[in-house]
Amino acid sequence: MRLFAVLAAALAICLPGQAAASLCYAFVEDLRRDLPGVQYAKLETATDAMPVSGIPAGTVRITYVAHSTFRIETAEGVTIATDYFGTAGRDSAGEPIRPDIITMNHAHETHWTAYPDPEIPYVLRGWDHDGKGPADYKLKVRDVVVRNVTTDIRGWGAPEADGNSIFIFEVADLCIGHLGHLHHRLTEQHYAKIGRLDIVMAPVDGTMTLNIQDMIEVLKTFKARIVLPMHAFGNYSMEQFLRGMSDEFAVTVHDGPTLDVSFQTLPREAMVMFLPNSPGNEPDFGLD
Repeated sequence: MRLFAVLAAALAICLPGQAAASLCYAFVEDLRRDLPGVQYAKLETATDAMPVSGIPAGTVRITYVAHSTFRIETAEGVTIATDYFGTAGRDSAGEPIRPDIITMNHAHETHWTAYPDPEIPYVLRGWDHDGKGPADYKLKVRDVVVRNVTTDIRGWGAPEADGNSIFIFEVADLCIGHLGHLHHRLTEQHYAKIGRLDIVMAPVDGTMTLNIQDMIEVLKTFKARIVLPMHAFGNYSMEQFLRGMSDEFAVTVHDGPTLDVSFQTLPREAMVMFLPNSPGNEPDFGLD
């Protein structure tokens, strides 16, 4: 079966009380039956958002906080923290930042918290938290749409079905994916439901999550323009990852933890971009 037999630029997804068109969906011709109710949506030209956050319209700001936590900030003032374990970092004055949306995965305690700040409006747990079945989110908050695709995680006994969520953030005409605590290779159904990704946040420890070679295969299948590595436990796994990616991706170290990016400023050449989250954390991967 061809992996992407058909690419749809936009498919409609139903959101509670509101409809939004997804620019990120792709699907496999033979898998249409697995996406009931999906229909083509007409592409519309988005109007420029009025920046209320200091972030230009059509731009998203991504900051690497720690481990698997990134802070995503939008032009309309939405702040998201991924794999939130109690912190989303601090602002320029050193004050703690309270996100509007947090996503969590519960493979380990460094990817979730049982006691999120009750003032956080949207707490998205990426697993069957309340016994109602797999997590299933289609949330629209101002200029961002958040949805998820579940995967399984290894446990001390049998694997836990749907224990991890890949969260997709659709904002500023970009499709941003956070792979969470991914433990296994993805199926064609997964790729179809995730769709196009322009930016991917990927764990590269190679042991507690997916092994390095399979992670490289997953990322080369997505063909995102920017890969942001995370969840690394030292230089060895990072070096193996970068060596395996370097035949198809440029490798660069950004000049700090924060990246401002728009659809227009995506690099022409696909790249792996390391975001150092503290001064002096710029790595020497020895790739010469």
